Amino acid sequence: MNSDNLQTPYFMIDENKLIDNLEKAKKLKALSGAKLVLALKCFSTFGTFETIKPYLDGTTSSGPYEVKLGYEEFGGETHAYSVGYSKADIEAVKGMSDKIIFNSLTQLEAHFDSCTEHASLGLRINPERSKAGQDLANPTRPYSRLGVKQALLDSSVLDKVEGFMFHMNCENKDVDAFIAILEHISTTFVEYLGKLKWLSLGGGIFFTYPDYPIEKLASALKAFSEKHDIQLYLEPGEAIITRTTDLVVSVIDIVENEKKTAIVDSATEAHRLDTLIYDEPASVKEASESGKFPYVIGSCSCLAGDQFCETQFQAPLEIGQKLHLMDSAGYTMVKLNWFNGLKMPSIYYQRVNGEVELLNEFTYQDFKATLGK
Repeated sequence: MNSDNLQTPYFMIDENKLIDNLEKAKKLKALSGAKLVLALKCFSTFGTFETIKPYLDGTTSSGPYEVKLGYEEFGGETHAYSVGYSKADIEAVKGMSDKIIFNSLTQLEAHFDSCTEHASLGLRINPERSKAGQDLANPTRPYSRLGVKQALLDSSVLDKVEGFMFHMNCENKDVDAFIAILEHISTTFVEYLGKLKWLSLGGGIFFTYPDYPIEKLASALKAFSEKHDIQLYLEPGEAIITRTTDLVVSVIDIVENEKKTAIVDSATEAHRLDTLIYDEPASVKEASESGKFPYVIGSCSCLAGDQFCETQFQAPLEIGQKLHLMDSAGYTMVKLNWFNGLKMPSIYYQRVNGEVELLNEFTYQDFKATLGK
C-alpha cells in the first residue's frame, strides 16, 4: 500500500519509532527491576500490541472496557483501576484482573468481599506532591478526588490490600523532581511499604524523552525497591508512543481575515482533542521556523476557536497539499468522536519492512451506530 495515495485524514503509526521507545523501556526494566504495564487510557490501538507485548508486562486501565481490551488483546498482567466502580463494574472486571486498585477507602470497603478471592487488591494514595505541567492534569491538585491522603490511612488497611498505587506525574521530564517525590514517599509511607507486596508509581514519567537519564531513574527505582523489599510497577502511556505517529491531513481551503488560515479536513475537537483542552499547539512536519509564509492551521469544524496551530512555511500552501501533524498518538485515538459528523481518521501502521497496514477505517454506519439502532 502506497501512503501517497491514502485518503486523508488518517493516523500513520511508525513501527520503527515505536520500537525505539520500547527498547528504552526494555533498558529501564532491566536496570531497575520494575515491571511496566501499558496505560490504555493513553493508547489502546490494539493492532500494534503484537509489537509492544514482548517489551511490557501487561496493561493498566481506567475503566471496565479497557480492562476487557487488555485482557483479551494484550495478555500478561491486567491491572484494573477506576475512580469509581459500580457493583456491575466489579462483576465485569474481577474475573479478568490480576490487580484491582480502588480509589478510596469507601470503594475498598464496598467491594472487598466480592473480589478479594479473584485478584490482588490495591489502594490509590494521594502523596500530596506531584510534577505536572497542567493543573487540569495534576493528580494532587487542591481538593483532588484521586486517591487517599496519608492522614486518612491507618495500618488496618493492610488487612485488605497488598499494594498501593501513586500517580503523581504528567509528562515529567525532570528525573530529579521524580526522585524527590520518590524519597518523599519512601519517608512518609515507610510504615506501610515494608508490609506491601507491590507498589505502582503510575505514569507520566517521560523516560523516552531525548537525552533522558534512564540509568539515573533506574538506579533510584532499584534502590527504593531493595530498601522496602517491594515489586515496583510503572504505568507508561505517552512514554511508549511519543513521536511515533502523524495525523495526516489535507488543505481543503485557504481563507483570509488579517491572517491566512489553511483549513484542513480534520478538527481538534473531534480528532486531536488535547490540542484544544490543554491549549498545546500541534507541530507540523512541513513547517519551518525560518519560513516567510505564516498560516493558521484551522479545522473544518464549526467551533470558532478550533485550530491546530499557527506556524510558517517556506512556500505558500496549496489546496490539496498534505500536512503531517506530528506526535499524534497519545490521547488521540482513544478520544476520537463524531463532532459535526466529520469523517473520522483511518488508522494505518507502517511496519519495519516499510509496508503500510490498515488497522481501522470508519464509515457513516459507525457514526450512525453511536446515536441509535
